[in-house]
Amino acid sequence: MADGFSRAELVRRGVVGGGALIVSASGLAVLPAVASADTLPDGDLAYLRLLIAAELLGIDFQTQALASGKLQHDARTLLRQMRADETAHYKKLAAVMTAAGQVPATSADIDFSYPKGTFRTSRPITTLAARLERLMVGAYLGAVENVETADVRLPIGQIAANEAQHAGALAALHGESVIGKAFAPAMSIGEVSNALDEYES
Repeated sequence: MADGFSRAELVRRGVVGGGALIVSASGLAVLPAVASADTLPDGDLAYLRLLIAAELLGIDFQTQALASGKLQHDARTLLRQMRADETAHYKKLAAVMTAAGQVPATSADIDFSYPKGTFRTSRPITTLAARLERLMVGAYLGAVENVETADVRLPIGQIAANEAQHAGALAALHGESVIGKAFAPAMSIGEVSNALDEYES
């Protein structure tokens, strides 16, 4: 990641520090919070940055999976829909960041990497896709629990519902139960940050 900071350190600074983090075309930088009525609390901005990074990971992974030519027809159709959804999620979250006077991360800001052999056949692709969707659900539920701004919680909750649909569809693809736990687990901001770090090169 740019400037030698891990995602965990960037999130920690965003939540604990007095300034807000923004991402520019030249990389990540720490800048003072924008003094505006539209500015969101630092904790909300930290969650938005983390969720945007998760969406960028999803889009990158699904793009590589579709480009691999290894997906079977049903999996290819599903991942194509998932990528369209993740792109819509990214655009919504990026718009919220922009409205708050912040610059959202883009695909140029983060380099992702995956375990060796991930894109060799359809099964490891969809297995990792399922793992990433569980991460997404946990990340969004953690945000629903902790984000302070009511207008931000609604789209986050809507996205969480969609990510759960993705997870169910992937489970069905593997012949597993489509319905998970009655109370899906939420992940803390630190847990999500550490999980995302696994996919950054």
